[in-house]
Amino acid sequence: MIDGTAVLIPSQSMTTIQRIDPRFRLLAAFFLIITAVTFSSWQPIAILIVIAAILTGFAKPDWPRTVKMVLAMDGFILVMLAMLPFTVSGQPFLTLWGVQASFEGLFQAVLIGLKANAAILALIALVGGMDAIMLGRGLQGLYIPAKLITLFMFTIRYIDVLRREYLRLRLSMRARGFAAGNNRHSWRSIGYLLGMLLVRSHERSERILWAMKCRGYHGHMHFGALPRRQSRDYCFAAAVLILAGFLIGLEVACPPLG
Repeated sequence: MIDGTAVLIPSQSMTTIQRIDPRFRLLAAFFLIITAVTFSSWQPIAILIVIAAILTGFAKPDWPRTVKMVLAMDGFILVMLAMLPFTVSGQPFLTLWGVQASFEGLFQAVLIGLKANAAILALIALVGGMDAIMLGRGLQGLYIPAKLITLFMFTIRYIDVLRREYLRLRLSMRARGFAAGNNRHSWRSIGYLLGMLLVRSHERSERILWAMKCRGYHGHMHFGALPRRQSRDYCFAAAVLILAGFLIGLEVACPPLG
């Protein structure tokens, strides 16, 4: 603690990525994601996916949970991407129930899938290892508005609280013999479940608000000071800029996908 302010000190157990200043990690993730989504060729995106996967390895995440997150994201966009070849005009390669699928639509679907995977891997590698306090410190160090940071921090904290409340309600329903099915009773029970979750969430939010006011909460959160920027942070920033420049040059040199 320096001058009454808590300072974030790197621990010996931190990984290589976690030792980087959170401000640099947040900026790098934002910059790489913005760069990736602007590409129209598959080559730079594929290289970014490989590099993001390598960075994820250095971050040493919980691999089963990480793979599950990536697969969940892929499954979410798979339905949308499957419809894209049938909605984009171009050279047909498949006819299904009288509707033609085009190569151009397939290329766009592949490109969007690559961009999404590059973005989520970069986010997991650079931001996934941050706890809520470090993330708040990083955002505050980037001069994000305090109200927005507070809202973001509460969202991160209480999504998990609501999830646990939901699991308790589901457990109580199963203890009473409830088995979900495609019938009126099941849909009505699920409606009761969602309604009870909203009621309990409202009651919990009131208790949390009064508890925080009793502890002197005045509408915004206070975070400890970040460590001083070191040479490794600037080297990391330079490496990210060099990587982005290389990918942009490859994008210019390669023809667009499709």
